[in-house]
Amino acid sequence: MSTNQNNHEEEVDLGSLFVIIGKGFSKIFNFIGNIFRGIFHGIISVLLFLRSNLLKIAVAALLGGALGFFIETKKVDAFESDLILEPNFKSTRQLYENISYYNNLVIQADTMAIATAFNLDKLSAASLNEFRIEPVIVDSDIINAYDDLILSVDSLTIKSYDYLAFEKSFTKYDYRFHKVTVSAKKNDIFKELGNVIISSVEENTYFNRLKVLTNENLNRTDSLYRENLIEIDSLREVYMRVIIAEADKQSNGTNIDLGGQNSTAKELELFAVNKEINEDLQEISLEKATQYEVINVLSNFQPIGSKIKGVTNNYAFLLTGFGAGCMILFLLLIKLNRYLNSYVK
Repeated sequence: MSTNQNNHEEEVDLGSLFVIIGKGFSKIFNFIGNIFRGIFHGIISVLLFLRSNLLKIAVAALLGGALGFFIETKKVDAFESDLILEPNFKSTRQLYENISYYNNLVIQADTMAIATAFNLDKLSAASLNEFRIEPVIVDSDIINAYDDLILSVDSLTIKSYDYLAFEKSFTKYDYRFHKVTVSAKKNDIFKELGNVIISSVEENTYFNRLKVLTNENLNRTDSLYRENLIEIDSLREVYMRVIIAEADKQSNGTNIDLGGQNSTAKELELFAVNKEINEDLQEISLEKATQYEVINVLSNFQPIGSKIKGVTNNYAFLLTGFGAGCMILFLLLIKLNRYLNSYVK
């Protein structure tokens, strides 16, 4: 009797459990369904709003487009050109500050200061529209910088500083290449700007001292490696003579050891050392090429700038969208006001 009662209680408990699970799934499905119904309702509401106000929005867009077209026909053409640089010796921040300074002069319309800085006439200085700079974003720059960090610190330190943390701390100043863009109303003044921008950083005493010391160290290391190569070549010649002499002794039937039994192995060791030194010399040559100047110029300003085009720079397109957007905002404010009035009542 008690056994049947226990089985009945277990069946009741299991039934209650299944009911609870069923209600839980039902609530989840209802929640997901409500989300989709809300999205569908929102889309339909937007479509109904646009359909009922299509004429008003179209008129506002046409008026904005007409005004933009008029401004576009009166607008003076603008031109731009790019300068791609590779700053060395952590001079990137100084380069950014200098570009910001030049752009502030343009914003303030300080024609005299611009003309003096770039050795331009007043008309050319007044034609400048904007200076801007941005990094050339290459993902491998972050990876290479992290690899350099791993090689420069001990393993315990790097364990507490993973790649994701390093990536977050990587700023625009840490990228290898940077693009300077200048826009102006005249298309033939860009060639005069590059040297001034570069020299404004290179004339810094600190960066110049770093450049000189770095190149002196590279030249000294290069000379030392080349001297080592000469010594290694001399030793290899000695070992070769010993090997030849030992071979002659063996061919004559004698078995006298002249200390050249391991000459072949030593000669191979010297060959490996010679190869390592040559690889180091290649790296030094590359460093000398990339760090010879404070700033390396990868691509200079073009003598003739390219005309700025595109819909994002077209006033007809911009004001068409602006007119339509303003009308939509105005209509939404009217609907909001009506809702608030009815809510108060």
